[in-house]
Amino acid sequence: MKPIFLIGYMGCGKSTLGRNLARLTTLEFIDLDSYIETRFHANIRDIFATRGEEGFRTIERNILHEVGEFEDVIVACGGGTPCHFDNIDYMNSRGTTVFLNTSIPKLHTRLMRGRHKRPLIATLSDEALLDFIKEKLAERMKYYSKASASFAGDLLENEVEVSQTANRFIEQFGLPTR
Repeated sequence: MKPIFLIGYMGCGKSTLGRNLARLTTLEFIDLDSYIETRFHANIRDIFATRGEEGFRTIERNILHEVGEFEDVIVACGGGTPCHFDNIDYMNSRGTTVFLNTSIPKLHTRLMRGRHKRPLIATLSDEALLDFIKEKLAERMKYYSKASASFAGDLLENEVEVSQTANRFIEQFGLPTR
């Protein structure tokens, strides 16, 4: 089976959904950022610091092209992955690209809870965070809207919702189950 690429804004649930899909199907889950960190023996923050955003985006593109050749995988991409180079076109040509469409209020709630783990938003007030999400999401929609499919990502708050959402995804995309 060709790769499934999960794309969307940070906090939309790509990793949560991807991990659960892998648990319920015969597909392997790859978190692109984690894959990069393992390959380069450094966290994303350090790669950004030493190589700059351009250096990171080049690495990200190269790794995307590597995992894009794999079969039977679900790949959770970084929020900015589809927005650089020809990445969105590449993903669409290699497999199924699914935009995990999550509402702004849900993104805001999730990112308020986890902002300490994300340097880009760690120091923003709740109001500034909401404005930041609206602005950045609007900028990225021209890329996200090029996905071959869209899937609702609001219902990923607890085990029951995650399980139900994963099962809806499996049914919608005809994934092979265990």
